[in-house]
Amino acid sequence: MSEGPLKNARRIVVKVGSSLVTNEGKGVDAEAIGNWCRQLAALAHQGREVVMVSSGAIAEGMKRLGWRTRPKELHELQAAAAVGQMGLVQMYERLLSEHGMGSAQVLLTHADLADRERYLNARSTLLTLLGLKVIPVINENDTVVNDEIKFGDNDTLGALVANLVEADALVILTDQRGLYTADPRSNPDARFVDVAQAGDPALEQMAGGAGSRVGTGGMITKILAAKRAAGSGASTVIAWGREPDALLRLAAGEPIGTALLAGTPKLAARKQWMADHLQLRGAVRVDDGAVIKLREEGKSLLPIGVVEVEGEFHRGDVIAVRNAAGAEIARGLSNYASTEARLIARKPSSQIEGLLGFANEPELIHRDNLVLA
Repeated sequence: MSEGPLKNARRIVVKVGSSLVTNEGKGVDAEAIGNWCRQLAALAHQGREVVMVSSGAIAEGMKRLGWRTRPKELHELQAAAAVGQMGLVQMYERLLSEHGMGSAQVLLTHADLADRERYLNARSTLLTLLGLKVIPVINENDTVVNDEIKFGDNDTLGALVANLVEADALVILTDQRGLYTADPRSNPDARFVDVAQAGDPALEQMAGGAGSRVGTGGMITKILAAKRAAGSGASTVIAWGREPDALLRLAAGEPIGTALLAGTPKLAARKQWMADHLQLRGAVRVDDGAVIKLREEGKSLLPIGVVEVEGEFHRGDVIAVRNAAGAEIARGLSNYASTEARLIARKPSSQIEGLLGFANEPELIHRDNLVLA
């Protein structure tokens, strides 16, 4: 394998998992966090911009509350997150300051990144912090959300942040060396994957389930995170979090872990924002002709190609476009609300004004506001 993707990366997002941050649930691991803070500071002194996405709030809260097993009730998970976040952010603040670096706590939810105005505000804040030579420490705002605790890991958040700040690389530090063709703990024939293309469907077949008692992620979430990050041109490295000086060696070009390379050009910022929506208000199903128009000819989605409207959405909402089998083929900004879309579905654009009494646009989704899946 040649030089790793961090060799020339100027802006880097680093994600660490719960088991690494909390020493398998035994409390915040000051030594491990100290090592990462030292490396983050060294990268910053090299002129690079770094963002840390850290799991561990719930696990640290469990330790502080004396809970030996992860609770299942939502309110208990939220309470643990609130308690644990205190210790987690204090540790990062103290250890980064020892290396002359300022830090900032940023708590995000998926809803923050789904709303266009909040997305832009978060982006502006993070870019301002980086410009001030401050290292943002990001975590999901587990205390106030009700769905992404169940979603569980921070791998997807790491990818979303990489897209948000247009990072050159995403590093996912985990409790495994990287990606294998099968689970090496149960299959002696498993081979290590040094480098692959992010988004390769074969990678998802290789990925196993959750391997950590404390965290709730697994290799599959890392594979999907790399695929998402690749959409904005960021390559991903999955590496063992206990590897000595892993970040510094990666930045020097050493091929540590598994590199999942981005093979696609960066999407426009608005299209990346649409692609990053984890939850959509609705969807439309389209016929085979519309699928060809969208995928092969790069056309807009016209109402005549829509056979069904799902959910309730407003004009300007991001909606999914599905084929007859229900698979998402694209998503984009709808020019019409769901109630209006149902009236104009299967109709030519020339009839929109007669059916609705007005015509915003001849397209349901214009190609400039549409991104293919």
